[in-house]
Amino acid sequence: MNPADLKSTPSTTNTASDNDDDVVLDPVLEKVVWRKLDMWILPLATMFYLLSFLDRTNFGNARVAGLQKDLKMSNTQYSIALTVTYVPYIVAELPSNLLLKTVGPSLMLPSMLTLWGIVTTLQGVVKSYHGLLVCRFFLGLFEGGVFPGLVLYLSFFYPRQRLQWRVSAFFSAASISAAFSGLLAFGIINMNGVGGRPGWAWIFILEGLFTVVFGVISFFLLPNSPKHAVFLSQQEKDYVIAKLKEDGATGQNEEVDRFSWKEVREAFKLPQVWMLAVIFFFDGCVLYGLAYFTPSIVQGLGFTASRAQLMSVPPFAVAFFLAMIGAYVADRYHCRGFISIFSFILCVIGFSMFLGSKNHHVQYGSLFFSIPGTYTAAPTLSTWSANNAAPHTRRATAIAIGFIMTNSGGILATWLLGGTLSPPPRYTKATITLLVFSILMVVISAMNTYYLWIQNKRKRSKRAVMSRKDEPAGLGDRSAWFEYNL
Repeated sequence: MNPADLKSTPSTTNTASDNDDDVVLDPVLEKVVWRKLDMWILPLATMFYLLSFLDRTNFGNARVAGLQKDLKMSNTQYSIALTVTYVPYIVAELPSNLLLKTVGPSLMLPSMLTLWGIVTTLQGVVKSYHGLLVCRFFLGLFEGGVFPGLVLYLSFFYPRQRLQWRVSAFFSAASISAAFSGLLAFGIINMNGVGGRPGWAWIFILEGLFTVVFGVISFFLLPNSPKHAVFLSQQEKDYVIAKLKEDGATGQNEEVDRFSWKEVREAFKLPQVWMLAVIFFFDGCVLYGLAYFTPSIVQGLGFTASRAQLMSVPPFAVAFFLAMIGAYVADRYHCRGFISIFSFILCVIGFSMFLGSKNHHVQYGSLFFSIPGTYTAAPTLSTWSANNAAPHTRRATAIAIGFIMTNSGGILATWLLGGTLSPPPRYTKATITLLVFSILMVVISAMNTYYLWIQNKRKRSKRAVMSRKDEPAGLGDRSAWFEYNL
């Protein structure tokens, strides 16, 4: 069956591809295909990112469990170890995204997962600071393409207006992993002395070994595209492909989505890409600052090391639920900009509370605003970026730019909270910086929303005076028939 043979009805919206004026709709298939994809693709993507974030941020748990003391690291050396992870991570993101479709996600993503699992395990056997730096470098290199790759991978399967809930579902694994990491670390550090190794070493070894096992299994589970999904019938594959083309998530043919350096350059010319890039940088600083340093922040409020691991769990649990609610609202009402603004207002409230009070209960309570705020914003921004760039190469580049900026913000976070610039337990300069960043993110999110609204208004005016066949080919997201997602 060919996608063109599917039953169509006249279009009532203009959000689709460059050549097709019909809306593909089959109520029976509509219920079945997305449920099947959600049951197969989504759990795999979620596990990939959960393990990625767990293996990257368990460094903060290991620090509280004695890593820094045992390896005789200063605060500056600890920040260097974090920075060493980010440098190859950033370098790997763009080429990884550009290669994903060519190499094939079913080979590339599991390979990265298995390799970084091996490196995570090796962190548990290092005996020196320099050995740790080598591990952190290769961890960043192998993990660099994971998050942008997963966002791009999901866009191979889901139309734009169905994407954020799915991105949030797997990104919420980050908040789950942060919560789970605290619980897991609480249990694992009790293995202190087993096999002659400290508790923090077992955090790396056990979590790393599980990652390796899952990575090997995933080689046999991950399809490259809807066309290769063994769990879909041929009719279901055709329907998904037709919906993706109708929505503009993929091009009308392989030639449109073929790699092109011209499309890489076009991505760098998009104003929405650069407004989001600035937000990604600020949000990366907030996100990774809280991901890496929440156990230390909580410990600074007077809790013991083991108790701090447990007390870091509840804010991340709240973040999971808020992110999923935000994703549902954004997908349902097409309002990613407003969800972003709301999320950053929560961050403003949280950092204001932490900065303005010396009461430990208030400071701990502030985490229930700042952590859910940034963890709701991150998948919203990721989907917003993916939704508003086309065709494939332009979208892959736009996504990679966003994550390069996110991880650049992560480098700043390691020095803001991990060095001598803003010493614990008050982290005054860091909190002021993150508060200013949060305010700026509210402003720039509003600017980007307004810009996209203006562009959509101009596109509607063009559609009123011309037909689609009169428009030049190859415009991608600049086509008058491509509605930007607000």
